[in-house]
Amino acid sequence: MSKQPIDPYKHLDIVLNPNRTLTRLRHIPHTAPSSDPTLPVLTKDLTINQQNNTWLCLFLPRIALSPNPKKLPFIVYFHGGGFIVASAASTMFHHFCAAMSAAFPAMVASVKYHLAPEHRFPATYDDTVEALEFIRDNNDEWLTKHANMSSCYLMGSSVGATIAYFVGLHEIDTAPDLEPLKIRGLILCQVFFGGTQRCESEIRLEDDEVVPLCVIDMFWELALPVGVDRDHEYCNLRAEKWVGKLGMMKELGWRVLVSGNDGDPVIDREKDLVVLLEEKGVDVVSDFDIDGCHGVEYDDESKANQLILVVKRFVS
Repeated sequence: MSKQPIDPYKHLDIVLNPNRTLTRLRHIPHTAPSSDPTLPVLTKDLTINQQNNTWLCLFLPRIALSPNPKKLPFIVYFHGGGFIVASAASTMFHHFCAAMSAAFPAMVASVKYHLAPEHRFPATYDDTVEALEFIRDNNDEWLTKHANMSSCYLMGSSVGATIAYFVGLHEIDTAPDLEPLKIRGLILCQVFFGGTQRCESEIRLEDDEVVPLCVIDMFWELALPVGVDRDHEYCNLRAEKWVGKLGMMKELGWRVLVSGNDGDPVIDREKDLVVLLEEKGVDVVSDFDIDGCHGVEYDDESKANQLILVVKRFVS
């Protein structure tokens, strides 16, 4: 008996409309920012571009409000969601950033960017570049008083890690223009790459319950510019445009953490990234767990705490 093919749209409860927009049927819980002084982490939103409806949520550990506080490591975080769903306000990402902010302690800025297919690449990358420039120029007291701008890491989970990687490479050419914001490295959790040739883990985990291969294909089909394949520079980590910049990453002294789980269909691409960075002499730390699926840290608090500890050690 042949197996029933998976419908990627039903899998995510979305409908592709005739005008190439999406109707997103699944309710994703949101968490609003709060300045409740009894909470371990205070949060607030700052508008980046009102016309584009882009913003960031700042996470400030309450301990930073003590007299004579030290400036905190600064993490700019990009959420997951396959480029097509969720936002910085989604509860699973909000709670993870809050937990990470409290555990270090660290200042975290979680960025809300445009979603595909209504806004295909490079819209997402344009949003995130604008977010970094906004942070550089903003005089908000939380940023100026508590964030150590000279110790900034770009971090993301899943497609958010892909955004962090490509935006980081994009900013290498103009790194001095971001000062006093100074990027020290990248933190890439279950980073999401693709290519026209299947990797072994994609084939092995074709029917994965979380992100089956047909869903991975759909993500790229909806996010990439119309008419390109998955060897495009926004998708394939070995695209010539970016590989040539890795030597500059080494010269700048950036460090890269790559974290993943063997139950993730794109784990082999994550491991290939480590190989590529090592080939180019970049200081890379790998953290691969034999247990866990894609996005496991949002369903398993122990896995979230484990990941946060790895990130804290990397940044410290």
